[in-house]
Amino acid sequence: MFAKAFRVRSNTAIKGSDRRKLRADVTAAFPALGTDQASELVPGKEELSIVKLYAHRGDAVTVYVSGGNPVLFELEKNLYPTVYTLWSYPDLLPAFTTWPLVLEKLVGGADLMLPGIVVPPAGLPQVQKGDLCAIVLVGNRAPVAIGVAAMSTSEMLTSGLKGRGFSVLHTYEDHLWRSGDKSSPPFIAPLTLDPPDVSEEKGSVQAGPALQDDMKRLTLEGKEEENGEDQQMCGEKTLPEASEDPGVRGLNPNPADSKTLQEQMDELLQQCFLHALKCRIKKTDLPLLTSTFLGSHVFSCCPEGRQLDIKKSSYKKLSKFLQQMQQEQIIQVKELSKGVESIVAVDWKHPRITSFVIPEPSPTSQTIQEGSREQPYHPPDIKPLYCVPASMSLLFQESGHKKGSILEGGEVRMIIINYAKKNDLVDADNKNLVHLDPILCDCILEKSEQHTVMKLPWDSLLTRCLEKLQPAYQVTFPGQEPIVKKGKICPIDITLAQRASNKKVTVVRNLEAYGLDPCTVAATLQQRCQASTTVAPAPGAKDSLQVQIQGNQVHHLGRLLLEEYQLPRKHIQGLEKAPKPGKKK
Repeated sequence: MFAKAFRVRSNTAIKGSDRRKLRADVTAAFPALGTDQASELVPGKEELSIVKLYAHRGDAVTVYVSGGNPVLFELEKNLYPTVYTLWSYPDLLPAFTTWPLVLEKLVGGADLMLPGIVVPPAGLPQVQKGDLCAIVLVGNRAPVAIGVAAMSTSEMLTSGLKGRGFSVLHTYEDHLWRSGDKSSPPFIAPLTLDPPDVSEEKGSVQAGPALQDDMKRLTLEGKEEENGEDQQMCGEKTLPEASEDPGVRGLNPNPADSKTLQEQMDELLQQCFLHALKCRIKKTDLPLLTSTFLGSHVFSCCPEGRQLDIKKSSYKKLSKFLQQMQQEQIIQVKELSKGVESIVAVDWKHPRITSFVIPEPSPTSQTIQEGSREQPYHPPDIKPLYCVPASMSLLFQESGHKKGSILEGGEVRMIIINYAKKNDLVDADNKNLVHLDPILCDCILEKSEQHTVMKLPWDSLLTRCLEKLQPAYQVTFPGQEPIVKKGKICPIDITLAQRASNKKVTVVRNLEAYGLDPCTVAATLQQRCQASTTVAPAPGAKDSLQVQIQGNQVHHLGRLLLEEYQLPRKHIQGLEKAPKPGKKK
């Protein structure tokens, strides 16, 4: 379902009543979860967002996001856990085992065929047709996919483990997983300590009668075609070869070498903190609001492919982390106005800053999603052009141009200069003046000037000519053909609006004209600003979306557009609406 990119329709913070209803729905859908575990999965106070999206096949899906990771998704009123949730609750669903080689096909959108199932010594879990199941890999109980059983366990065994076993809904490394922190599956030891029946001398794995009798290679079936016979083959590896295949990057890590998620988040937070101080903050930036420091500097230093979430660190809150850094005498924090803390001093000679090694920059630190792959974002090259109107066609026809012709500014200047010289209009006594013949008079003079103005300086003549032409522009995105359009390109428009309860929201429009995906911008701003965002159709604009962010976030938005996306300031309007330092947003 999430093998290809999806389209986000909205992203909002969950209401208290919806939070309670979701917790009740989770308890009903997954009886194996206790009350405490359900409260952990759907916390009472921590940030929880509702993301409504359309999968690539048009399915309407609701995703619940906690701590930056999707934890649940709802499809046709059925609730499903994500792999992130199953890593915390591996026993939530009955689990079936397959080989690492098979996972690659599942990620690509294939369903799991029964010949790819490994039968453990204790036998297969008992399930009924339509039951939700987890899929794990040999040697690790951490689920890598979830699917719906196509038949009961007894039917599977009766069939000799042939045919379609599970319709796969979601996998590790699909686009739903990519929307989270992209962490790899943890190592969870199998429940049984009994070794599988492996004969090293014969080089074969005893994985069930169907595998012994019928299989020389693993077979998966893709999404069902009309004849029901379309199959994807997992390569011509025998089962022993498949068991030795490394599978997918990041699976089955050595538990002795792994760190807890909290330890990893502590290290990432300190890395981003030191990186920001060493590379992004100058003495002239101080005093600096701690919220601005986090949103505009610390998050920007997060390595590609990772997501910083302070709530998952041991500090839990930014203020607690900064207190620790202040105790280490790296920074000094003061409350310059009531309830608002700022960094007022930094010891750039502190050993932790001087010894910090800046990570290698990633060329894909800013990305936009296109199809199912990610590409680095580069701002388009925007060039102003001019279109010849009917009223000026006589002036340009000698040079081979007619009404509607598109010209660059340099071409217009050259045409006017050649016209003046060819028709002997340059003043003999003053080469800086040009006599106006009837065609020039009709094209560039106002009616009131046509009997009074006989000559014009070159610069005035050329300026008037450009002003009389109709505007046009050319947009060129890297690696694409130029796009020419008439009129002026609409700037990215930033406005502030007042919503219910007297709350301010920041609204940004026209991102698509500059090759920016509104959903990607919304997701970035949600993390930087720590505020809810919504993507919705822009009123009065066809096929255009607008991003709405809670609060006055013009400062963060300006940083993102100007510094990270490198867009020219002249193409952005509304930056002056940013809150003044010390003022409440």
